[in-house]
Amino acid sequence: MLGYIAKRFLNFVVLVLIASTMGYLLASVALNPRGNYEAANPPIPKESIDAVLNRGNVNDEVPLATRYVKWAGNVLQGDFGEDLDQNRVSEEFSRRVWVSLRLLMLGTLLGATIGVIVGVVSAVRQYELFDRSSSLFAYFILSTPVFLLAILLKFLGIKFNDAIGSTFFFTQGEYTPGYEGSSLGRLGDRLQHLILPTLSIALGSISFYSRYQRNTMLDVLSSDHLRTARAKGLTKRQALFKHGLRVAISPMATFFCVRFWTAHRWCGFHRNNLWLVWHGSVVHCCCCQK
Repeated sequence: MLGYIAKRFLNFVVLVLIASTMGYLLASVALNPRGNYEAANPPIPKESIDAVLNRGNVNDEVPLATRYVKWAGNVLQGDFGEDLDQNRVSEEFSRRVWVSLRLLMLGTLLGATIGVIVGVVSAVRQYELFDRSSSLFAYFILSTPVFLLAILLKFLGIKFNDAIGSTFFFTQGEYTPGYEGSSLGRLGDRLQHLILPTLSIALGSISFYSRYQRNTMLDVLSSDHLRTARAKGLTKRQALFKHGLRVAISPMATFFCVRFWTAHRWCGFHRNNLWLVWHGSVVHCCCCQK
C-alpha cells in the first residue's frame, strides 16, 4: 500500500514538473513583455526597459534556459515574481484566493444540495411534470457554456433592475465601494453582490447533480431491499428516507469531490470571475507577468 502511494505521489510530482515547465516555455515564447514598454510615448530608454525586465526575469535577451533555472529556483522558495504593477504575486494570490474560494464553495454547496433534492424528487415522480421540466432545464443548462450563462444572468439582472426602478441585482464586484452603513447593511450589500455569481455556479451544479442523483435513485427504487422494507410494514416515505435515500446518496460523495476539483469547474468559475468583475485569483493571474 505504501509503495502504491509513493508511486502515485511520484507520478504526480513528475506531472506537475512537466506541466509547469511546458507552461513556462509556452508563455516565454508567446508573450512579449518588452512590447508593453517599447510602445510608450515618450520612449523609454532601453536600459530602463532591460532593468525592469531583468527584475521580473522576463528579459527576452537573456537565454531561456538561464531564465527558467532562475524561475524554478524562485518557485521552489515560494517566490512567484511580480505582476505588471510590481506587486508580489505570492502575496496578492494568498489574499485573492480566499475571494475565489468563498464564491466557489458557496455556489458548489448550494448547487449540490439543491441538485440532490431535485434528483430525488424527479426519480420518485418519474415521467411526471416535475421530472420532465427539471430534465429539460438541466439539459439546457448543461449545454450552455458557463461564460454565456454568466452573461445571460448579468443581462437579466440589469433588465430586472430597470423594471423595478431600483438596483436589486448587482452585476459586478463583491461589494459597493465607499458604502457607508450599519454592519447589517454592509452584510446585505455583500449578499446582493453574491446572488448572480453564485447562481452562475450553482445552476450548473444543480443540473449535474440532479441527473446523477435521479439515476442512482431510480436504481434504488427497484431494488430488493426497498421492497423488503415495504413488505415489513414501512410506509413509502419511511422506506425511501431510511433505506432508499441513504443508499442512493452515497455515490454522490465521490461525484462531489471530483466535480469540485475538475479543471472544467475551475475554468468556468474563472470566466465568471472575469465577467462579473470579482477580483479573485483569476483576475490577478491574468495580470501577472509570468
